[in-house]
Order: sequence, then structure tokens, then C-alpha cells
Amino acid sequence: MRIAVIKEVRDGETRVAASADTVKKYVAAGHTVTVETGAGVAAATPDSLYAEAGATIAASAKAALKDAELVLKVRRPTSGEIKLMPKGAGVVAFFAPYADKPLIEEAAAAGLITLSTEFTPRITRAQAMDALSSQANLAGYRAVIEAAALYGRGFPMMMTAAGTVAAARCFIMGAGVAGLQAIATARRLGAVVTATDVRPAAKEQVASLGAKFVAVEDEEFKAAETAAGYAKPMSAEYQAKQAALVAEHIAKQDIVITTALIPGRPAPVLVTPEMVAAMKPGSVIIDLAVEQGGNCPLSKPDIVVTTDNGVAVAGFTNLPGRLAADSSALYAKNLLQLLPLLTDKETGAFAPAFDDDIIKGMLLTRDGAVVHPSLAA
Repeated sequence: MRIAVIKEVRDGETRVAASADTVKKYVAAGHTVTVETGAGVAAATPDSLYAEAGATIAASAKAALKDAELVLKVRRPTSGEIKLMPKGAGVVAFFAPYADKPLIEEAAAAGLITLSTEFTPRITRAQAMDALSSQANLAGYRAVIEAAALYGRGFPMMMTAAGTVAAARCFIMGAGVAGLQAIATARRLGAVVTATDVRPAAKEQVASLGAKFVAVEDEEFKAAETAAGYAKPMSAEYQAKQAALVAEHIAKQDIVITTALIPGRPAPVLVTPEMVAAMKPGSVIIDLAVEQGGNCPLSKPDIVVTTDNGVAVAGFTNLPGRLAADSSALYAKNLLQLLPLLTDKETGAFAPAFDDDIIKGMLLTRDGAVVHPSLAA
């Protein structure tokens, strides 16, 4: 099979879809790999490392994509890139399909077989392929590092001859993969950490990391999780009760990190302007949901907003991209694990297992049509 890896062209994207290690394994399995020149430079993987692993280096995306059977990307392709891809080729990427349905339709019309890594089923067999989780894990870590950089004080309690420095108080909103890593990282840095989530299962996970759980634990809370492990939308009544509890808690916090997202929906508002106004000067809010509207209405994509009362509100759209080498390595391994479901066992040719539950869950377009149930007209 001919595999192509091209340089990411969307603004601020530093990751790459293959590492030198995964290229070596693709080649060892009998596949040919073509990498566009410069594709891995921002992720600490120069062309020379790809060449040593057995890849051919192409001078342009057009050259890399010529005759490609499988295209590996981080972000969804642009319209221009779609036009360069051979009909019938497979494309695996973070398509963010709800954000750009016309592009998905364009990919279908071009005869591409597209698979979105966001839709990897949350089943045991697919854990090693779960790119959403691998990237969210790093995003949670980096969110705390960004908060520490913006916060004008230290995280741990320090007892010195000149006096005692109090530990920072850090509140994590949303205890999914990103939130749990944020909790662990803030704890390692010495902060006093609290966290909240609408999913009952999160309480034990939060406690296991040494943080205190904060939530209105009523009957609705006990049923607030889908079979797939995602948070359900909560009623207005519950949201009001939770908001009152959170407002009181946030006023005492130094760092607030919000991570709440619901697939296909705008991000829920967790931190209102009124809550921000009650925070202390020098406090920091990191909004991981800014691309879907934000958990705080004051956050703006990739801008640090300083409020009148001295609170820094930061919304970073690509935190994994700020750890490009590690995030690329993990993402590349996710795609490597997916490969057996995309190839014929006998010939090694591109032949997706369309009857497999993992491929069914990820498949967006096939045979000229949009086929994913959440996108098909």
C-alpha cells in the first residue's frame, strides 16, 4: 500500500501524522511511505529521520499525494488538498466534522474514503487507536503548564525564613481525560486541587488523584452519563443549582481550568462573567473548550484576555500542538494501531474492514456519499 504523509497547513498546527518509528514499521510491513518535505520539522522530526526510516521525501504535497492509497493527517484536509487526492484513497484525520460539513460533502464527492479519529469508538479493542484521548491527555498537562506561566505566584506551599507562601488553589471543571491529567499535573506542582464533573463515575477518579470533588449530587447527577461514557446535557434546574455551588467555590480559586465538551454541541457555559468578576486579581482561567464556543464567554481563541478585575482568561485552540514532538508520536502510534483494519491481510492493499465496528464508527464518507449516521442527510 502507498501511504502519504503531508505537511499540515492549517494555522498553528505543528503536529505530524507519522513519526520516524511508525514509518519504519510501515516499511517493514511492506508498505511504501512518502513524506512531504518539512512535514515533521515542527515536531522535531526532520526529513533525514524519515529517510533513514525508509520513507521517500517528496518536494510538495502534490508529489506526496500522487497515487497515494492512504493519506495520514492530523487536521482535516483543505479543499485544495482534497483536489490533489486520488479517487478511492483513504484519509484518516481529526476531521472535526460538525464544524465543516460542506468539506465532508466535498470529500465524498471526490470519492474519498474518510475516517475521523474523533469518532473512534470507546471500546476496549480501540483504546490503542483512541487519538482523541491521547491528545486530550497532553492538553490537560499543558493547560496546567500554561496556567503556571500566567499565574504570578508559585503553586506549592513554601515555608521560608521570610514567611510562608500559600499553595495555589486549582479548580478543574470536567474530569474526562484532559481534566484528570490536569488534576494530576496540578497536584504534582503542589497546588490544592478540587474538581467537578456531571458524571458520577468521575467522583472516584478525582478522589484517586488526591483532589476533592465538588458537585450537586442529586438524582439527576446519578444518571448523567451516556453508555459511551460522555456527559449528558443537564436540565436547566440542575445547571442552576450547580452554578450556585460553583460560583461560591470559584471565588476562592487561583486557577480554573475548564474542559467540558459535548460532541456535536456548543460547549456548555460553566464560568459566567459574574463568576469571573468575583475572582481575585491575578487569578487565571484556562478554557480548553474555546473552539466550540468556550466554557467561559470571556475567552477568545489563542488570546489572553485580562479582565477589569485582573483575571487572565486564556483560550488555547491547540494545546497538544504546544507539545508537538510528544503529541505527534502518540498520534502516529494511534494510526499505526488502526492500520490492520485498513489493509488486506493477504496482500497488504488498502481494504478497510467496513464491517468492523471500529471502522463503522469512524467512517464519514464512502462511495461518493456521507455515510456517518450523525452527518448523513
